[in-house]
Amino acid sequence: MARPLRFRHAPGRWTEDRVVGQIYRDLDRNLGATRRRPWFKQPDRYDGERFEMDNGDVALFLWNDDEAYWLGNTETPEALWRTEKYSFEAVPDDVSTWATRELTAQLHEESPWLEPYPHLSWFFLPVFLSKDGRETTREFFDDHAAGFPDATREEALEFYELFLRTRVLDEWREVMAGKLGTSEYLDHTRMTAAMGEFNVGHLLVEAGYDIEPEIEVSTGHAIDYRAGSGGDAVLVEVTRPTPTGDRRAGTPVAAVRDTASTKSEGQLEEHGGGVVLFVDCSSFPDDEWQSVLAEQPEVHHRPAVVFRLRPSGRVEGYTKGSVPLDLPI
Repeated sequence: MARPLRFRHAPGRWTEDRVVGQIYRDLDRNLGATRRRPWFKQPDRYDGERFEMDNGDVALFLWNDDEAYWLGNTETPEALWRTEKYSFEAVPDDVSTWATRELTAQLHEESPWLEPYPHLSWFFLPVFLSKDGRETTREFFDDHAAGFPDATREEALEFYELFLRTRVLDEWREVMAGKLGTSEYLDHTRMTAAMGEFNVGHLLVEAGYDIEPEIEVSTGHAIDYRAGSGGDAVLVEVTRPTPTGDRRAGTPVAAVRDTASTKSEGQLEEHGGGVVLFVDCSSFPDDEWQSVLAEQPEVHHRPAVVFRLRPSGRVEGYTKGSVPLDLPI
């Protein structure tokens, strides 16, 4: 499975002959390629190339006498195999901005339903146009409402657009967007679990907390969030059970218990306490959620928050133990 889109940096002198010989001809020989002018003006200090492959792949290339930058969702030419990779945030701003404009325009041409959601388009761009995941990640939002049952595509997109527009996760864009995966096969369970972290992020931000994801702890694990307010901080871990129609568990209550047990008896047990477990039941349709809410089952860990979020922002749930967070549940 390929990773989200990243730049390759190739120091050294590049010329027209070298670009044609080592980049274009390599691509054309392996895939069939057309060399085109970029859709947008490249940064002044570079020459710019856009390579479009016969199979739908695309690659961008900036070059001058000192260096080159490559970004593509296709096979990497052999001349660039040993080059270092960098995120969008780690390359010069004008290089990143130009490439983002090029790829966002392509994304919106291919999937015009994403155009009304500019920050979501930007945030997930490294996976929406990744080598293997460019179809499945978009399909997850388009056909599956990003994991919300009984919701429209537009409702889900608007919800995540509004949350991402707060920019609280911009600094961690690559790792958070990458949680969706870049597989050519749609993994609905993995993708909904990834969006569970965004759901919890939304709840914490709405409650007035500053959040930081991917907190390294002494066990070698990464806890999903640190939520802070007024100098105090709480560690938060997220799990998301799948509805009974998608798993062997016979009832929604069993699904909640089983999923929470896996998390609490593994990573959280090794950590030894001090973490609030959030059990995101947002994948459950109304009837399944109502049975969970009525019984309020234990989840093998305290403190814990069990909740269901709708794209309207409505949230319901219950807590177990003394939760050191002020939440609307």
